[in-house]
Amino acid sequence: MPSRPAAAARAHLAGSRGGPQVTHRESHAIVERLGAALSTAGFPPMPSRVFAALLVDEDGRMTSAELTEELSVSPAAVSGAVRYLTHVGLLRRERERGGRRDVFVVLDDAFHGALTNTDQTYAGMIQALADGVEHLGAGSTAGARLQLSREFLEFVTDEMSGIIDRWEAYKAAR
Repeated sequence: MPSRPAAAARAHLAGSRGGPQVTHRESHAIVERLGAALSTAGFPPMPSRVFAALLVDEDGRMTSAELTEELSVSPAAVSGAVRYLTHVGLLRRERERGGRRDVFVVLDDAFHGALTNTDQTYAGMIQALADGVEHLGAGSTAGARLQLSREFLEFVTDEMSGIIDRWEAYKAAR
């Protein structure tokens, strides 16, 4: 599928779904506001802006060149940001049909996958905490602190399946 200029693609953000027409300037303001909010929440700034741009894009698909143009940043900045976002599960990389360019795609429910993938996210930390408790001893103050942290992460991991079930029920009912 051939690429389209990023600005033109977002000039009609909601128009194809019957929503209000959104100008490029308005969509850019949304991207910057959302990117800033994500940064405030702890995401690195450039991945925040790239993720926001993909969320705001009507089809949620952009090439590196489109992201570079949309955000007025270097290709290297986009490359690092998409590497980070792919790693944390907020987007996936696809190849354009018949082309050689990668397209970065955000899922409609992107936060779901990233935030509920606790087994992979926390497994290394839980093991490192367990190793620390074994090394320091559960009776030491530091060992007790590590043990409490480990138990918390195990609790979060166990509870996540219930949260996922409730979310799926919510989505089905809305």
